[in-house]
Amino acid sequence: MSVQKVLSDQVKEAVKNIYNVELENVEFQATRKDFEGDITLVTFPMLRQVKTNPVKLGESIGEYLVQNNPEIEKYNVVQGFLNIVLADKYFLDFFRSIKDEPDFGRVAEGEHAIMVEYSSPNTNKPLHLGHIRNNLLGYSVSEILKAAGNKVYKTQIINDRGIHICKSMLAWQRFGHGETPESSGLKGDKLVGNFYVKFDKAYKEEVSYLVAQGKTEEEAKAEAPILQDAKEMLRKWEAGDEEVVELWKTMNQWVYDGFEETYDKLGVDFDKNYFESDTYLLGKDVVAEGLEKGVFYRKEDGSVWIDLTDEGLDEKIVLRSDGTAVYMTQDIGTAIQRVKDFHIDGMVYTVGNEQDYHFKVLFLILKKLGYDWAENLYHLSYGMVDLPSGKMKSREGTVVDADDLIEEMVATAKEISEELGKLEGYSDEEKKELYRIIGLGALKYYILKVDPRKRILFNPEDSVDFQGNTGPFIQYTYARIQSILRRADFEYSQPVSDYTLNDKERQLIKQLQLYPETVVLAAENHSPALIANYTYELVKEFNSFYQNVTILGTEDETEKKFRVQLSKAVGEVIKSSFGLLGIQVPERM
Repeated sequence: MSVQKVLSDQVKEAVKNIYNVELENVEFQATRKDFEGDITLVTFPMLRQVKTNPVKLGESIGEYLVQNNPEIEKYNVVQGFLNIVLADKYFLDFFRSIKDEPDFGRVAEGEHAIMVEYSSPNTNKPLHLGHIRNNLLGYSVSEILKAAGNKVYKTQIINDRGIHICKSMLAWQRFGHGETPESSGLKGDKLVGNFYVKFDKAYKEEVSYLVAQGKTEEEAKAEAPILQDAKEMLRKWEAGDEEVVELWKTMNQWVYDGFEETYDKLGVDFDKNYFESDTYLLGKDVVAEGLEKGVFYRKEDGSVWIDLTDEGLDEKIVLRSDGTAVYMTQDIGTAIQRVKDFHIDGMVYTVGNEQDYHFKVLFLILKKLGYDWAENLYHLSYGMVDLPSGKMKSREGTVVDADDLIEEMVATAKEISEELGKLEGYSDEEKKELYRIIGLGALKYYILKVDPRKRILFNPEDSVDFQGNTGPFIQYTYARIQSILRRADFEYSQPVSDYTLNDKERQLIKQLQLYPETVVLAAENHSPALIANYTYELVKEFNSFYQNVTILGTEDETEKKFRVQLSKAVGEVIKSSFGLLGIQVPERM
Protein backbone atom coordinates (compact mmCIF):
# COMPACT_ATOMS: atom_id res chain seq x y z
CA MET A 1 0.00 0.00 0.00
CA SER A 2 1.38 3.45 -0.91
CA VAL A 3 2.45 5.90 1.77
CA GLN A 4 -0.19 8.35 0.52
CA LYS A 5 -2.98 5.81 1.06
CA VAL A 6 -1.73 4.95 4.56
CA LEU A 7 -1.31 8.60 5.51
CA SER A 8 -4.65 9.54 3.96
CA ASP A 9 -6.46 7.03 6.18
CA GLN A 10 -4.54 8.24 9.24
CA VAL A 11 -5.21 11.92 8.50
CA LYS A 12 -8.95 11.16 8.25
CA GLU A 13 -8.71 9.23 11.51
CA ALA A 14 -6.90 12.17 13.19
CA VAL A 15 -9.48 14.74 12.06
CA LYS A 16 -12.31 12.44 13.17
CA ASN A 17 -10.77 11.97 16.64
CA ILE A 18 -9.71 15.60 17.19
CA TYR A 19 -12.51 17.54 15.45
CA ASN A 20 -15.25 14.93 15.06
CA VAL A 21 -15.38 15.63 11.30
CA GLU A 22 -15.54 13.03 8.51
CA LEU A 23 -13.11 14.32 5.86
CA GLU A 24 -14.14 13.87 2.22
CA ASN A 25 -10.71 14.19 0.58
CA VAL A 26 -7.09 14.41 1.60
CA GLU A 27 -4.58 16.17 -0.69
CA PHE A 28 -0.82 15.51 -0.73
CA GLN A 29 2.00 16.94 -2.79
CA ALA A 30 5.78 16.58 -2.98
CA THR A 31 7.58 18.65 -0.33
CA ARG A 32 9.27 21.72 -1.78
CA LYS A 33 13.07 21.50 -1.98
CA ASP A 34 13.57 24.42 0.44
CA PHE A 35 11.64 22.71 3.28
CA GLU A 36 12.41 19.62 5.32
CA GLY A 37 10.06 16.75 4.56
CA ASP A 38 9.30 13.76 2.36
CA ILE A 39 5.61 14.39 1.66
CA THR A 40 3.35 17.37 2.31
CA LEU A 41 -0.29 17.45 3.41
CA VAL A 42 -2.21 20.45 2.09
CA THR A 43 -4.60 21.59 4.84
CA PHE A 44 -6.37 24.46 3.05
CA PRO A 45 -9.09 22.31 1.38
CA MET A 46 -9.99 20.84 4.81
CA LEU A 47 -10.94 24.26 6.20
CA ARG A 48 -14.31 23.99 4.45
CA GLN A 49 -15.16 21.18 6.87
CA VAL A 50 -12.91 21.91 9.86
CA LYS A 51 -13.47 25.36 11.40
CA THR A 52 -9.99 26.34 12.62
CA ASN A 53 -6.90 28.06 11.25
CA PRO A 54 -4.57 26.16 8.89
CA VAL A 55 -1.47 26.25 11.13
CA LYS A 56 -3.36 24.88 14.16
CA LEU A 57 -4.94 22.19 11.97
CA GLY A 58 -1.53 21.17 10.61
CA GLU A 59 0.03 21.05 14.09
CA SER A 60 -2.74 18.90 15.55
CA ILE A 61 -2.67 16.41 12.64
CA GLY A 62 1.14 16.28 12.70
CA GLU A 63 1.21 15.52 16.44
CA TYR A 64 -1.36 12.75 15.98
CA LEU A 65 0.60 11.16 13.12
CA VAL A 66 3.91 11.14 15.05
CA GLN A 67 2.23 9.50 18.08
CA ASN A 68 0.42 6.86 16.04
CA ASN A 69 2.77 5.98 13.15
CA PRO A 70 6.32 4.74 13.93
CA GLU A 71 7.34 5.42 10.32
CA ILE A 72 6.84 9.18 10.84
CA GLU A 73 9.86 10.76 12.50
CA LYS A 74 8.79 14.41 12.79
CA TYR A 75 6.89 17.20 11.06
CA ASN A 76 6.87 20.94 10.47
CA VAL A 77 4.09 23.31 9.47
CA VAL A 78 4.52 26.17 7.01
CA GLN A 79 1.29 28.18 6.69
CA GLY A 80 -1.26 25.64 5.45
CA PHE A 81 1.25 22.93 4.60
CA LEU A 82 2.14 20.02 6.90
CA ASN A 83 5.57 18.71 5.87
CA ILE A 84 6.01 15.12 7.06
CA VAL A 85 9.46 13.59 7.62
CA LEU A 86 9.43 9.80 7.27
CA ALA A 87 11.77 7.62 9.34
CA ASP A 88 14.65 5.71 7.75
CA LYS A 89 12.79 2.49 8.59
CA TYR A 90 10.07 3.36 6.08
CA PHE A 91 12.55 3.81 3.21
CA LEU A 92 14.66 0.81 4.20
CA ASP A 93 11.60 -1.45 4.41
CA PHE A 94 10.55 -0.31 0.96
CA PHE A 95 14.03 -0.81 -0.47
CA ARG A 96 14.35 -4.31 0.99
CA SER A 97 10.97 -5.19 -0.54
CA ILE A 98 12.04 -4.24 -4.09
CA LYS A 99 15.79 -4.89 -3.99
CA ASP A 100 15.56 -8.34 -5.56
CA GLU A 101 12.22 -8.01 -7.32
CA PRO A 102 12.89 -8.52 -11.06
CA ASP A 103 9.56 -7.04 -12.20
CA PHE A 104 9.48 -4.04 -9.87
CA GLY A 105 7.19 -1.37 -11.33
CA ARG A 106 5.26 -3.78 -13.54
CA VAL A 107 1.83 -5.25 -12.85
CA ALA A 108 0.95 -8.89 -13.51
CA GLU A 109 -1.17 -9.36 -16.62
CA GLY A 110 -4.90 -9.16 -15.95
CA GLU A 111 -7.97 -9.85 -18.05
CA HIS A 112 -8.16 -6.45 -19.77
CA ALA A 113 -7.09 -6.75 -23.45
CA ILE A 114 -6.15 -3.83 -25.67
CA MET A 115 -5.09 -3.68 -29.32
CA VAL A 116 -2.59 -1.02 -30.38
CA GLU A 117 -2.45 -0.12 -34.08
CA TYR A 118 0.64 1.63 -35.41
CA SER A 119 2.77 2.05 -38.54
CA SER A 120 0.01 1.26 -41.12
CA PRO A 121 2.05 2.21 -44.21
CA ASN A 122 1.20 2.39 -47.92
CA THR A 123 2.87 -0.16 -50.18
CA ASN A 124 4.07 2.37 -52.74
CA LYS A 125 7.05 3.84 -50.85
CA PRO A 126 9.51 3.18 -48.02
CA LEU A 127 8.89 4.13 -44.40
CA HIS A 128 9.84 7.74 -43.60
CA LEU A 129 10.52 9.97 -40.61
CA GLY A 130 6.82 10.29 -39.78
CA HIS A 131 6.57 6.50 -39.67
CA ILE A 132 9.50 6.42 -37.24
CA ARG A 133 7.67 8.58 -34.70
CA ASN A 134 4.51 6.55 -35.28
CA ASN A 135 6.29 3.20 -34.78
CA LEU A 136 8.23 4.32 -31.72
CA LEU A 137 5.09 5.71 -30.08
CA GLY A 138 2.93 2.71 -30.91
CA TYR A 139 5.50 0.16 -29.78
CA SER A 140 6.31 2.04 -26.55
CA VAL A 141 2.65 2.59 -25.63
CA SER A 142 2.09 -1.15 -26.21
CA GLU A 143 4.92 -2.01 -23.81
CA ILE A 144 3.70 0.52 -21.21
CA LEU A 145 0.13 -0.78 -21.35
CA LYS A 146 1.52 -4.31 -20.94
CA ALA A 147 3.59 -3.22 -17.92
CA ALA A 148 0.43 -1.71 -16.41
CA GLY A 149 -1.22 -5.15 -16.42
CA ASN A 150 -3.02 -5.32 -19.78
CA LYS A 151 -2.95 -8.06 -22.38
CA VAL A 152 -1.74 -6.19 -25.48
CA TYR A 153 -1.95 -7.05 -29.18
CA LYS A 154 0.17 -5.01 -31.60
CA THR A 155 -1.17 -4.62 -35.10
CA GLN A 156 -0.91 -2.64 -38.31
CA ILE A 157 -3.22 -2.29 -41.28
CA ILE A 158 -1.23 -2.21 -44.48
CA ASN A 159 -2.73 -0.03 -47.22
CA ASP A 160 -1.96 -2.45 -50.03
CA ARG A 161 -4.66 -1.58 -52.58
CA GLY A 162 -5.82 1.43 -54.52
CA ILE A 163 -4.52 3.74 -57.20
CA HIS A 164 -1.18 4.38 -55.42
CA ILE A 165 0.10 0.81 -55.81
CA CYS A 166 -1.24 0.63 -59.36
CA LYS A 167 0.87 3.68 -60.23
CA SER A 168 4.03 1.89 -59.05
CA MET A 169 2.99 -1.30 -60.85
CA LEU A 170 2.34 0.51 -64.13
CA ALA A 171 5.65 2.40 -63.93
CA TRP A 172 7.49 -0.89 -63.30
CA GLN A 173 5.83 -2.43 -66.37
CA ARG A 174 6.88 0.52 -68.55
CA PHE A 175 10.27 1.50 -67.15
CA GLY A 176 11.42 -1.44 -65.04
CA HIS A 177 12.93 -3.79 -67.65
CA GLY A 178 12.29 -6.71 -65.28
CA GLU A 179 14.23 -5.13 -62.40
CA THR A 180 13.91 -6.84 -58.99
CA PRO A 181 15.32 -6.14 -55.51
CA GLU A 182 17.93 -8.88 -56.14
CA SER A 183 19.02 -7.55 -59.54
CA SER A 184 19.11 -3.92 -58.42
CA GLY A 185 20.58 -4.45 -54.95
CA LEU A 186 17.84 -2.22 -53.53
CA LYS A 187 15.47 -2.98 -50.67
CA GLY A 188 12.09 -3.88 -52.12
CA ASP A 189 10.24 -0.91 -50.61
CA LYS A 190 12.84 1.49 -52.04
CA LEU A 191 12.65 -0.11 -55.47
CA VAL A 192 8.85 0.16 -55.59
CA GLY A 193 9.06 3.71 -54.22
CA ASN A 194 11.41 4.65 -57.05
CA PHE A 195 8.80 3.52 -59.59
CA TYR A 196 6.15 5.57 -57.82
CA VAL A 197 8.43 8.59 -58.32
CA LYS A 198 8.94 7.63 -61.97
CA PHE A 199 5.18 7.45 -62.46
CA ASP A 200 4.83 10.93 -60.99
CA LYS A 201 7.53 12.28 -63.30
CA ALA A 202 5.90 10.73 -66.41
CA TYR A 203 2.47 11.98 -65.30
CA LYS A 204 3.72 15.56 -64.92
CA GLU A 205 5.33 15.42 -68.36
CA GLU A 206 2.03 14.26 -69.91
CA VAL A 207 0.08 16.99 -68.08
CA SER A 208 2.54 19.64 -69.36
CA TYR A 209 2.18 18.28 -72.91
CA LEU A 210 -1.65 18.37 -72.75
CA VAL A 211 -1.63 21.90 -71.36
CA ALA A 212 0.64 22.93 -74.25
CA GLN A 213 -1.98 21.38 -76.59
CA GLY A 214 -4.63 23.74 -75.20
CA LYS A 215 -6.14 21.76 -72.34
CA THR A 216 -6.76 23.43 -68.99
CA GLU A 217 -4.54 22.16 -66.21
CA GLU A 218 -7.55 20.54 -64.53
CA GLU A 219 -8.51 18.77 -67.77
CA ALA A 220 -4.91 17.70 -68.40
CA LYS A 221 -4.55 16.21 -64.91
CA ALA A 222 -7.77 14.23 -65.33
CA GLU A 223 -7.10 13.06 -68.91
CA ALA A 224 -3.38 12.19 -68.77
CA PRO A 225 -3.11 8.76 -70.49
CA ILE A 226 -0.78 7.26 -67.86
CA LEU A 227 -3.32 8.08 -65.11
CA GLN A 228 -6.13 6.55 -67.17
CA ASP A 229 -4.02 3.40 -67.58
CA ALA A 230 -3.43 3.24 -63.81
CA LYS A 231 -7.17 3.53 -63.21
CA GLU A 232 -7.78 0.75 -65.72
CA MET A 233 -5.24 -1.40 -63.88
CA LEU A 234 -7.13 -0.76 -60.62
CA ARG A 235 -10.38 -1.82 -62.29
CA LYS A 236 -8.70 -5.02 -63.49
CA TRP A 237 -7.35 -5.70 -59.99
CA GLU A 238 -10.82 -5.26 -58.49
CA ALA A 239 -12.18 -7.62 -61.17
CA GLY A 240 -9.55 -10.23 -60.24
CA ASP A 241 -7.51 -10.10 -63.46
CA GLU A 242 -4.90 -12.87 -62.98
CA GLU A 243 -1.94 -11.03 -64.53
CA VAL A 244 -2.56 -7.80 -62.60
CA VAL A 245 -3.19 -9.62 -59.32
CA GLU A 246 0.04 -11.64 -59.75
CA LEU A 247 2.10 -8.48 -60.35
CA TRP A 248 0.37 -6.83 -57.36
CA LYS A 249 1.30 -9.78 -55.12
CA THR A 250 4.91 -9.79 -56.34
CA MET A 251 5.55 -6.07 -55.90
CA ASN A 252 3.75 -5.91 -52.55
CA GLN A 253 5.91 -8.78 -51.28
CA TRP A 254 9.00 -6.80 -52.24
CA VAL A 255 7.67 -3.96 -50.11
CA TYR A 256 6.73 -6.19 -47.15
CA ASP A 257 10.25 -7.64 -47.12
CA GLY A 258 11.67 -4.12 -47.11
CA PHE A 259 9.35 -3.01 -44.31
CA GLU A 260 10.37 -6.01 -42.19
CA GLU A 261 14.03 -5.05 -42.54
CA THR A 262 13.28 -1.52 -41.31
CA TYR A 263 11.08 -2.77 -38.45
CA ASP A 264 13.89 -5.09 -37.40
CA LYS A 265 16.37 -2.17 -37.35
CA LEU A 266 13.92 -0.11 -35.28
CA GLY A 267 13.23 -2.99 -32.90
CA VAL A 268 9.45 -2.99 -33.33
CA ASP A 269 7.14 -5.93 -34.03
CA PHE A 270 3.51 -6.88 -34.61
CA ASP A 271 1.26 -9.71 -33.49
CA LYS A 272 -1.06 -9.40 -36.47
CA ASN A 273 -1.04 -7.68 -39.85
CA TYR A 274 -4.33 -6.61 -41.40
CA PHE A 275 -4.41 -5.79 -45.12
CA GLU A 276 -6.73 -3.27 -46.70
CA SER A 277 -7.22 -5.66 -49.63
CA ASP A 278 -8.93 -7.99 -47.12
CA THR A 279 -10.79 -5.31 -45.11
CA TYR A 280 -12.02 -2.82 -47.73
CA LEU A 281 -15.39 -4.54 -48.04
CA LEU A 282 -15.91 -4.79 -44.27
CA GLY A 283 -18.51 -2.51 -42.73
CA LYS A 284 -21.10 -2.53 -45.52
CA ASP A 285 -23.26 -5.04 -43.64
CA VAL A 286 -22.94 -2.89 -40.50
CA VAL A 287 -24.23 0.11 -42.47
CA ALA A 288 -27.25 -1.95 -43.52
CA GLU A 289 -27.95 -2.83 -39.87
CA GLY A 290 -27.46 0.80 -38.86
CA LEU A 291 -30.00 1.89 -41.49
CA GLU A 292 -32.59 -0.44 -39.96
CA LYS A 293 -31.88 0.94 -36.46
CA GLY A 294 -32.12 4.53 -37.65
CA VAL A 295 -28.47 5.31 -36.89
CA PHE A 296 -27.89 6.11 -40.59
CA TYR A 297 -30.19 7.58 -43.23
CA ARG A 298 -30.32 7.36 -47.04
CA LYS A 299 -30.31 10.43 -49.28
CA GLU A 300 -32.24 10.71 -52.54
CA ASP A 301 -29.21 9.71 -54.62
CA GLY A 302 -28.95 6.44 -52.67
CA SER A 303 -25.90 7.39 -50.59
CA VAL A 304 -25.98 6.62 -46.86
CA TRP A 305 -25.07 9.20 -44.19
CA ILE A 306 -25.02 9.84 -40.46
CA ASP A 307 -26.00 13.21 -38.96
CA LEU A 308 -23.69 14.18 -36.08
CA THR A 309 -24.55 17.88 -35.93
CA ASP A 310 -26.13 17.48 -32.48
CA GLU A 311 -22.72 16.34 -31.21
CA GLY A 312 -20.95 19.37 -32.68
CA LEU A 313 -19.69 17.51 -35.77
CA ASP A 314 -21.23 17.42 -39.28
CA GLU A 315 -22.92 14.95 -41.59
CA LYS A 316 -20.70 12.07 -42.68
CA ILE A 317 -21.09 9.75 -45.66
CA VAL A 318 -20.67 6.01 -44.93
CA LEU A 319 -21.73 4.54 -48.29
CA ARG A 320 -21.57 6.12 -51.77
CA SER A 321 -24.60 6.24 -54.05
CA ASP A 322 -23.13 3.38 -56.15
CA GLY A 323 -22.96 1.21 -53.01
CA THR A 324 -19.16 1.37 -52.58
CA ALA A 325 -17.60 1.92 -49.20
CA VAL A 326 -15.58 4.93 -48.00
CA TYR A 327 -12.66 4.76 -45.54
CA MET A 328 -15.02 5.37 -42.62
CA THR A 329 -17.08 2.29 -43.58
CA GLN A 330 -13.94 0.19 -43.73
CA ASP A 331 -12.70 1.46 -40.35
CA ILE A 332 -16.06 0.65 -38.73
CA GLY A 333 -15.95 -2.89 -40.12
CA THR A 334 -12.28 -3.42 -39.26
CA ALA A 335 -12.80 -2.33 -35.64
CA ILE A 336 -15.68 -4.78 -35.23
CA GLN A 337 -13.66 -7.57 -36.91
CA ARG A 338 -10.71 -7.01 -34.55
CA VAL A 339 -12.94 -7.36 -31.50
CA LYS A 340 -14.22 -10.64 -32.95
CA ASP A 341 -10.69 -11.84 -33.72
CA PHE A 342 -9.07 -11.03 -30.36
CA HIS A 343 -11.93 -10.43 -27.86
CA ILE A 344 -10.37 -7.09 -26.94
CA ASP A 345 -11.88 -4.48 -24.63
CA GLY A 346 -10.44 -1.44 -26.37
CA MET A 347 -8.12 -0.10 -29.05
CA VAL A 348 -5.43 2.55 -29.44
CA TYR A 349 -4.98 4.05 -32.90
CA THR A 350 -1.53 5.63 -33.42
CA VAL A 351 -2.24 8.11 -36.20
CA GLY A 352 -1.07 11.68 -36.88
CA ASN A 353 -3.10 14.65 -35.67
CA GLU A 354 -4.37 15.44 -39.18
CA GLN A 355 -6.83 12.58 -38.58
CA ASP A 356 -8.25 13.92 -35.28
CA TYR A 357 -11.66 14.61 -36.80
CA HIS A 358 -11.86 11.20 -38.52
CA PHE A 359 -11.41 9.37 -35.22
CA LYS A 360 -13.91 11.54 -33.35
CA VAL A 361 -16.47 10.54 -35.98
CA LEU A 362 -15.45 6.87 -36.02
CA PHE A 363 -15.66 6.49 -32.23
CA LEU A 364 -19.00 8.28 -32.08
CA ILE A 365 -20.50 6.11 -34.84
CA LEU A 366 -19.40 2.91 -33.07
CA LYS A 367 -20.99 4.15 -29.83
CA LYS A 368 -24.23 4.96 -31.64
CA LEU A 369 -24.20 1.47 -33.14
CA GLY A 370 -24.30 0.17 -29.56
CA TYR A 371 -20.82 -1.30 -29.08
CA ASP A 372 -19.85 -1.06 -25.38
CA TRP A 373 -16.14 -1.36 -26.16
CA ALA A 374 -16.34 1.88 -28.17
CA GLU A 375 -15.98 3.70 -24.83
CA ASN A 376 -12.43 2.31 -24.68
CA LEU A 377 -11.19 3.56 -28.04
CA TYR A 378 -8.32 6.07 -28.02
CA HIS A 379 -6.69 8.07 -30.78
CA LEU A 380 -2.98 8.45 -29.96
CA SER A 381 -2.67 11.68 -31.91
CA TYR A 382 0.83 12.97 -32.55
CA GLY A 383 2.47 15.96 -34.21
CA MET A 384 4.86 16.21 -37.13
CA VAL A 385 8.63 15.69 -36.92
CA ASP A 386 10.77 18.34 -38.61
CA LEU A 387 14.51 18.30 -39.33
CA PRO A 388 16.91 21.21 -39.76
CA SER A 389 17.32 21.54 -43.53
CA GLY A 390 20.23 19.70 -45.07
CA LYS A 391 20.78 17.40 -42.11
CA MET A 392 19.49 14.25 -43.77
CA LYS A 393 19.01 12.69 -47.18
CA SER A 394 15.51 13.15 -48.52
CA ARG A 395 13.33 11.95 -51.36
CA GLU A 396 12.13 14.71 -53.63
CA GLY A 397 13.51 17.18 -51.09
CA THR A 398 10.68 16.58 -48.61
CA VAL A 399 10.42 13.02 -47.27
CA VAL A 400 13.19 11.74 -44.98
CA ASP A 401 13.78 8.02 -45.51
CA ALA A 402 13.65 5.93 -42.31
CA ASP A 403 16.61 3.71 -43.25
CA ASP A 404 18.73 6.75 -44.11
CA LEU A 405 17.87 8.33 -40.77
CA ILE A 406 18.79 5.18 -38.83
CA GLU A 407 22.12 4.92 -40.69
CA GLU A 408 22.85 8.59 -40.04
CA MET A 409 22.14 8.16 -36.31
CA VAL A 410 24.54 5.21 -36.05
CA ALA A 411 27.20 7.16 -37.99
CA THR A 412 26.74 10.18 -35.69
CA ALA A 413 27.05 7.95 -32.61
CA LYS A 414 30.29 6.52 -34.04
CA GLU A 415 31.73 9.96 -34.76
CA ILE A 416 30.96 11.39 -31.32
CA SER A 417 32.06 8.22 -29.46
CA GLU A 418 35.40 8.25 -31.29
CA GLU A 419 35.90 11.94 -30.47
CA LEU A 420 35.32 11.19 -26.77
CA GLY A 421 37.81 8.31 -26.91
CA LYS A 422 35.93 5.98 -24.57
CA LEU A 423 36.39 2.76 -26.56
CA GLU A 424 39.76 1.32 -25.57
CA GLY A 425 39.78 -2.46 -25.48
CA TYR A 426 36.70 -2.87 -27.71
CA SER A 427 36.78 -5.19 -30.74
CA ASP A 428 35.48 -3.84 -34.05
CA GLU A 429 32.28 -5.92 -33.66
CA GLU A 430 31.73 -4.59 -30.13
CA LYS A 431 32.23 -1.04 -31.36
CA LYS A 432 29.77 -1.56 -34.20
CA GLU A 433 27.10 -2.93 -31.84
CA LEU A 434 27.70 -0.10 -29.37
CA TYR A 435 27.30 2.56 -32.10
CA ARG A 436 23.99 0.93 -33.08
CA ILE A 437 22.72 0.87 -29.47
CA ILE A 438 23.76 4.48 -28.84
CA GLY A 439 22.51 5.81 -32.19
CA LEU A 440 19.09 4.14 -31.95
CA GLY A 441 18.83 5.00 -28.25
CA ALA A 442 19.48 8.65 -29.08
CA LEU A 443 16.85 8.65 -31.83
CA LYS A 444 14.18 6.88 -29.79
CA TYR A 445 14.70 8.87 -26.60
CA TYR A 446 14.76 12.25 -28.37
CA ILE A 447 11.42 11.48 -30.02
CA LEU A 448 9.73 9.75 -27.06
CA LYS A 449 10.69 12.29 -24.38
CA VAL A 450 8.38 14.82 -26.05
CA ASP A 451 4.64 14.80 -25.39
CA PRO A 452 3.13 12.93 -28.39
CA ARG A 453 0.81 15.82 -29.21
CA LYS A 454 3.66 18.28 -29.73
CA ARG A 455 5.51 18.88 -32.97
CA ILE A 456 9.23 17.97 -32.81
CA LEU A 457 12.28 19.60 -34.34
CA PHE A 458 14.71 16.68 -34.43
CA ASN A 459 18.43 17.44 -34.57
CA PRO A 460 20.50 14.22 -34.82
CA GLU A 461 23.68 15.75 -33.38
CA ASP A 462 21.86 17.19 -30.36
CA SER A 463 20.29 13.81 -29.65
CA VAL A 464 23.66 11.98 -29.53
CA ASP A 465 24.97 14.05 -26.62
CA PHE A 466 26.48 12.42 -23.56
CA GLN A 467 25.25 15.27 -21.34
CA GLY A 468 21.73 16.47 -20.59
CA ASN A 469 18.32 14.95 -21.21
CA THR A 470 19.40 12.47 -23.90
CA GLY A 471 19.40 8.73 -24.45
CA PRO A 472 23.21 8.40 -24.47
CA PHE A 473 23.50 10.28 -21.13
CA ILE A 474 21.13 7.77 -19.51
CA GLN A 475 22.82 4.82 -21.25
CA TYR A 476 26.20 6.05 -20.00
CA THR A 477 24.89 6.22 -16.43
CA TYR A 478 23.62 2.65 -16.71
CA ALA A 479 27.04 1.52 -17.98
CA ARG A 480 28.69 3.37 -15.08
CA ILE A 481 26.50 1.41 -12.63
CA GLN A 482 27.45 -1.88 -14.30
CA SER A 483 31.11 -0.91 -13.89
CA ILE A 484 30.53 -0.40 -10.14
CA LEU A 485 28.93 -3.85 -9.89
CA ARG A 486 31.81 -5.50 -11.78
CA ARG A 487 34.32 -3.90 -9.39
CA ALA A 488 32.34 -4.89 -6.27
CA ASP A 489 34.42 -7.99 -5.48
CA PHE A 490 32.51 -8.91 -2.30
CA GLU A 491 29.16 -10.41 -1.31
CA TYR A 492 26.59 -7.62 -1.24
CA SER A 493 23.24 -9.35 -1.79
CA GLN A 494 22.17 -9.76 1.85
CA PRO A 495 19.77 -7.03 3.12
CA VAL A 496 21.12 -4.30 5.39
CA SER A 497 19.35 -3.51 8.68
CA ASP A 498 19.70 -0.69 11.23
CA TYR A 499 21.16 1.65 8.65
CA THR A 500 21.11 5.45 8.83
CA LEU A 501 20.37 7.00 5.43
CA ASN A 502 22.08 10.15 4.28
CA ASP A 503 20.17 12.71 2.22
CA LYS A 504 21.44 11.45 -1.18
CA GLU A 505 20.48 7.86 -0.41
CA ARG A 506 17.07 8.94 0.82
CA GLN A 507 16.39 11.05 -2.31
CA LEU A 508 17.41 8.17 -4.57
CA ILE A 509 15.07 5.73 -2.84
CA LYS A 510 12.25 8.28 -3.06
CA GLN A 511 12.81 8.50 -6.81
CA LEU A 512 12.73 4.70 -7.11
CA GLN A 513 9.39 4.69 -5.28
CA LEU A 514 7.85 6.78 -8.06
CA TYR A 515 8.47 4.18 -10.76
CA PRO A 516 5.31 2.02 -10.38
CA GLU A 517 2.97 5.01 -10.27
CA THR A 518 4.78 6.54 -13.27
CA VAL A 519 4.12 3.36 -15.28
CA VAL A 520 0.43 3.49 -14.38
CA LEU A 521 0.21 7.21 -15.18
CA ALA A 522 2.01 6.74 -18.52
CA ALA A 523 -0.45 3.94 -19.42
CA GLU A 524 -3.46 6.07 -18.48
CA ASN A 525 -2.15 8.98 -20.57
CA HIS A 526 -0.69 6.87 -23.40
CA SER A 527 2.50 8.89 -22.93
CA PRO A 528 6.03 7.43 -23.20
CA ALA A 529 7.25 10.97 -22.38
CA LEU A 530 6.33 10.38 -18.72
CA ILE A 531 8.57 7.29 -18.61
CA ALA A 532 11.42 9.05 -20.45
CA ASN A 533 11.44 12.07 -18.20
CA TYR A 534 11.05 9.96 -15.04
CA THR A 535 14.17 8.03 -16.08
CA TYR A 536 16.10 11.26 -16.65
CA GLU A 537 15.18 12.48 -13.15
CA LEU A 538 16.26 9.13 -11.68
CA VAL A 539 19.59 9.33 -13.50
CA LYS A 540 20.16 12.90 -12.36
CA GLU A 541 19.49 11.81 -8.79
CA PHE A 542 21.91 8.89 -9.15
CA ASN A 543 24.66 11.07 -10.58
CA SER A 544 24.26 13.49 -7.69
CA PHE A 545 24.55 10.49 -5.33
CA TYR A 546 27.59 9.18 -7.24
CA GLN A 547 29.39 12.54 -7.10
CA ASN A 548 28.68 13.21 -3.42
CA VAL A 549 28.89 9.77 -1.80
CA THR A 550 31.78 7.29 -1.71
CA ILE A 551 30.51 3.91 -2.91
CA LEU A 552 33.32 1.35 -3.20
CA GLY A 553 35.92 3.48 -1.43
CA THR A 554 34.16 3.77 1.95
CA GLU A 555 35.75 1.81 4.80
CA ASP A 556 32.38 1.06 6.44
CA GLU A 557 31.41 -2.40 5.10
CA THR A 558 27.68 -1.90 5.76
CA GLU A 559 27.74 1.43 3.93
CA LYS A 560 29.59 -0.09 1.00
CA LYS A 561 27.20 -3.03 0.75
CA PHE A 562 24.08 -0.84 0.90
CA ARG A 563 25.35 1.65 -1.67
CA VAL A 564 26.19 -1.11 -4.15
CA GLN A 565 22.70 -2.59 -3.61
CA LEU A 566 21.15 0.83 -4.20
CA SER A 567 23.22 1.37 -7.36
CA LYS A 568 22.16 -2.05 -8.66
CA ALA A 569 18.46 -1.28 -8.07
CA VAL A 570 18.78 2.03 -9.94
CA GLY A 571 20.42 0.22 -12.86
CA GLU A 572 17.60 -2.31 -13.00
CA VAL A 573 14.94 0.43 -13.08
CA ILE A 574 16.82 2.27 -15.85
CA LYS A 575 16.94 -0.96 -17.87
CA SER A 576 13.25 -1.64 -17.19
CA SER A 577 12.05 1.88 -18.04
CA PHE A 578 14.20 2.06 -21.17
CA GLY A 579 12.77 -1.32 -22.15
CA LEU A 580 9.33 0.31 -22.10
CA LEU A 581 10.68 2.85 -24.59
CA GLY A 582 12.17 0.11 -26.77
CA ILE A 583 15.71 1.28 -25.95
CA GLN A 584 18.63 -1.05 -25.19
CA VAL A 585 21.25 -0.28 -22.56
CA PRO A 586 24.95 -1.22 -23.00
CA GLU A 587 26.82 -3.04 -20.26
CA ARG A 588 29.80 -0.77 -20.83
CA MET A 589 30.56 2.41 -22.74
